[in-house]
Amino acid sequence: MLKQGVWMLATIPAVVAGWTDWQARRIPNWLTVPALCVGIGVNTVALGWAGAKDALLGAGLGLGLLLPFVLLRSLGGGDWKLVGALGAFLGPPRLIAVLLITVLAAGAMAAILIVWKRRIGQTLRNLVQLLSSLFTLRLPGPELSLDNPDSLKIPFGVAVAVAVVLYTVRQAWEV
Repeated sequence: MLKQGVWMLATIPAVVAGWTDWQARRIPNWLTVPALCVGIGVNTVALGWAGAKDALLGAGLGLGLLLPFVLLRSLGGGDWKLVGALGAFLGPPRLIAVLLITVLAAGAMAAILIVWKRRIGQTLRNLVQLLSSLFTLRLPGPELSLDNPDSLKIPFGVAVAVAVVLYTVRQAWEV
């Protein structure tokens, strides 16, 4: 029961991050860095060394999985740090589940935004360019990064928050 309480705490930084990302399109360090420390600390106090190990592995997994996307400038640093902090609360298995839900939520948000902004043709051209880059083993151009002011951007922190809340509600329902 104590372990469930620890990972349920992840909803607090997730919801705050989702809100700030929705409002300001950024997730601040004043939220992510303390959340990482609290996640590690709470797991350590609640579960001892096993909790510390789980928290550190979860944080490392979150940071490691999303680092390539940050380096390619397709994901912001705040989103990256948020997932690392949530990994400290959740541990590796729960983080993987949350990330899968996040990908689905972000994909749905992106599809809605693409249709709403009538950018289907541009999106298809971008996908062809991405696949071409993949098959030729070269990086895509700067027009396919967050640096492009004309690109459509979704608040990834909102998708993460939705995923954490859905996961927590589902797990709490089963208890």
